[in-house]
Amino acid sequence: MKRVQLITVVTANLVLALGLSGSAQQTPQPKPSPEAPPVVTFKSSVDLVRVSAVVRDRKGRFVRDLAVRDFEIFDGGVNRRIKEFRTDDSAVSVALLFDASGSMESRMGHAREAAEHVLSWLNVQGDEAAVFTFDTRLEEVTPFTPGLRQLSSKLESMTPFGATSLHDAVARTAEKTATREGLRRAVVVFTDGRDNASRLSPGEVSGIASSIDVPVYIVGIVPAIDNPSADISATTYERSALSGPLSDLAFWTGGRAYVTSSITDRSQTARHIVDELRHQYLIAFESSGKPGWHPLVVRAKDKDLTMRARSGYFAGQSRPNSD
Repeated sequence: MKRVQLITVVTANLVLALGLSGSAQQTPQPKPSPEAPPVVTFKSSVDLVRVSAVVRDRKGRFVRDLAVRDFEIFDGGVNRRIKEFRTDDSAVSVALLFDASGSMESRMGHAREAAEHVLSWLNVQGDEAAVFTFDTRLEEVTPFTPGLRQLSSKLESMTPFGATSLHDAVARTAEKTATREGLRRAVVVFTDGRDNASRLSPGEVSGIASSIDVPVYIVGIVPAIDNPSADISATTYERSALSGPLSDLAFWTGGRAYVTSSITDRSQTARHIVDELRHQYLIAFESSGKPGWHPLVVRAKDKDLTMRARSGYFAGQSRPNSD
């Protein structure tokens, strides 16, 4: 979608700073547009807008000693006063979303391994996780469970089959995750990036997830020959199914897309995702109430710091969902 021109000013140097082995993320270049994401259906209005933000220095290290005075929030270009500000270590709530379509048949073992790495970094006390699968429909395998350490045995016997509605599944899972109030929440998707049956576009999904402040992390499960960052790759960033619109989807929600093709890649990616959730600043400001899509720019006053946060929100009874 073409709606998030303003967010590029706060993220230009982030990917270069991370230096994470195995990641194929390039800084997305959203195309300028005054239009909001298409609205599917409507929910209640937004009064107090929550924003989760991750701040890094020039070397890609997390910055955790900032105060409310160090932040600026621009809502549609208007500087808003921050009403709430939290840096406490609240618990993490993660929805693990598995692509169970036919194209993942030879990759499900690696997807399960990557998810197990995510679970291993969660705290037994406090943190929670849920497990979902999808092909053309979404299925809940394990509800949100505190201290979840093992994946359901159902995943081991599952045979991927059929078409995939990746974008639709991400949107519905983000909405389920948004109900986990007071937690540092996210959707982590394990997929090869292919979608051939969704009703929603990546831009529509990013509008849904952004509006409810649920960052989406895409973990691409591919062989090395399809990993643009691998030495033997035959795929460029431009040709990868995990770049372009899908990468933009993650970026616009405050998340990120990765491409993994080795045990090391998957382990490092899992740790990086959980680390980001633990280092979030939780900020809230009062909405103007003007109906429609509001582009957001969240930035640190220190120009040497880079920040990633969601791209906007809906107000005035215009928040979309996936139904």
